[in-house]
Amino acid sequence: MHWMLLASLFFACMGVCIKMASVHFNSFEIVAYRGMVGVVCLYLFTRVRGISLRTPVPMMHAWRSLVGTISLCAWFYAIAALPLATAMTLNYMSSVWIATFLLGGALLTQGRNAPVRQQGPLFLTVLTGFAGVALMLRPTLNPEQMLGGLVGLFSGIFAAFAYLQVTALSRAGEPESRTVFYFSVGAVLAGLLGMVFVGATPWHWPAALWLLPIGLLALGGQLCMTRAYSRGATLVVANLQYSGIVFAAIFSVTLFGEQMPLIGWLGMGLIIASGIASTALRSRAVPHAPAEDH
Repeated sequence: MHWMLLASLFFACMGVCIKMASVHFNSFEIVAYRGMVGVVCLYLFTRVRGISLRTPVPMMHAWRSLVGTISLCAWFYAIAALPLATAMTLNYMSSVWIATFLLGGALLTQGRNAPVRQQGPLFLTVLTGFAGVALMLRPTLNPEQMLGGLVGLFSGIFAAFAYLQVTALSRAGEPESRTVFYFSVGAVLAGLLGMVFVGATPWHWPAALWLLPIGLLALGGQLCMTRAYSRGATLVVANLQYSGIVFAAIFSVTLFGEQMPLIGWLGMGLIIASGIASTALRSRAVPHAPAEDH
């Protein structure tokens, strides 16, 4: 499960860099340049390691790139239309949606058999972790923000589809580098398409240097996240994804001097406790289960 924690740390660090770069570049530019760094690095990596980028399941990669890109664009729209805390909370509902899809599918295919009962407590830890996210972010929504709220909700749903597709690609035998490569290609295309409509910003040094760590941290986060979903129990990994909020809060306090009230610290405690509980429950219920058995 350490892969998801590492991925969350990478994404939180990337968020700090994006905060710095967003003063100089629009969101579509950041998405495009972030993807370009991933494409170049993974192309060189696969050539050196002798990993072919030719895939027997191109449509599976296309679907993963499509839903991932839709989620990203919907999240950016929600960030523009809603308070940041609300947009973040709706996007982090992806873990709740993953748990709902998996538990609903298990109920339909297995009835009330033992595997479903084993997943029940894990589902509760995911909900507990989400409650912690809500306490930390304290989202608000005004009546005139309903469209933004609906788009933000869909960003979480499509993120869940993307994460579940990562698991499916792993089962199909696709290596992490190939999966992330094609997602990076999709991000580049989506970013460039957005730039056609909103324009591009001239590069200014040293501000443009922020684009490199954004791309490298995004690449590291995607590789770790892909490995986590391909090798771990999906519900446990989805729950540990909340740790990104904890890392982001720590950076906010230490780097930007922002204050977090007591209820925020309580939410952080809930997230950490739910992550520990989900890992312990999974280990106790199915000590040596392979990734496919979630």
